[in-house]
Amino acid sequence: MSASLVAARATARTAFVPRSLHSSVAKSTAQMPDFSAYKKTSSAANDRTFTYFMVGSTGFMTAVAAKNTVHDFLSNLSASADVLALAKVEVDLTTIPEGKNVVVKWRGKPIFIRHRTQDEITEAASLDVSTLRHPETDAERAPKPEWLVMLGVCTHLGCVPVGESGDFGGWYCPCHGSHYDISGRIRKGPAPLNLEIPAHSFTDNDTKVVIG
Repeated sequence: MSASLVAARATARTAFVPRSLHSSVAKSTAQMPDFSAYKKTSSAANDRTFTYFMVGSTGFMTAVAAKNTVHDFLSNLSASADVLALAKVEVDLTTIPEGKNVVVKWRGKPIFIRHRTQDEITEAASLDVSTLRHPETDAERAPKPEWLVMLGVCTHLGCVPVGESGDFGGWYCPCHGSHYDISGRIRKGPAPLNLEIPAHSFTDNDTKVVIG
């Protein structure tokens, strides 16, 4: 290789200077908003107080809403005025002679009303209740002795007893032979209990009885 060629190559190597690559990034001129005014500065205790307040308020409002819902629901289920009127029956006692029975209907069931004589009252009160299958005094069954008000359904199988009959002068159930005395107490036969006394009260100077 000639000396001139070697010299030319050396000159070319020294003339070549590598250049590093540069990328220019434009600076952003947008301004970020300042949210420092909205930064929470309250303490942890205040945060808990607020949380408890919100939870309590929400619970209270929920309870009120639930109460109103239940109240409206029960109001819709409550009986109407005409149904409530049938829940009670009023009987004029002045139309019932002494020593007689009257049968009225209450809630689809017969009610026996007996205007008892003084002899019947004395007989019913003199009985030793310890001998009864279902011990009840006459005073417990008839607070006003002259008036006996009972549900006219046999306590054996639900038949309707016949008045002024039986071995004890009271009521007799012909279905299975239960005998009740003049106070409606079971004295003989399969019935386990006395005839039921419904809730009742006397009004207008004891001239009327309201049953129910």
